[in-house]
Amino acid sequence: MIFKRVGQGRPYPEHGLTSRGWASLPPRQIRLDELVTTKDTLRLDALLDEDSTFYGDLFAHVVEWEGELYLEDGLHRALRAALQQRNVLHARVHSVAT
Repeated sequence: MIFKRVGQGRPYPEHGLTSRGWASLPPRQIRLDELVTTKDTLRLDALLDEDSTFYGDLFAHVVEWEGELYLEDGLHRALRAALQQRNVLHARVHSVAT
């Protein structure tokens, strides 16, 4: 199994973090098998696109809530890492208080 669990949607409260807010968080390594996805589908063209991060953040966005790590943005990056047989992903992690 690549991920801890495949989720459907964001179970955590709205955090209101903007692109600038995400950019202020330092990236760190997260194991893929610790992540719960917030999407259960992906677009194959985005997975295979080498320029998929051209206009976005180079790092995935993860929300930590109630002891779980939710992959909010970066599913394609995570799957690309798994296909390259890497078990970690560089991500920015935002902790949401309960």
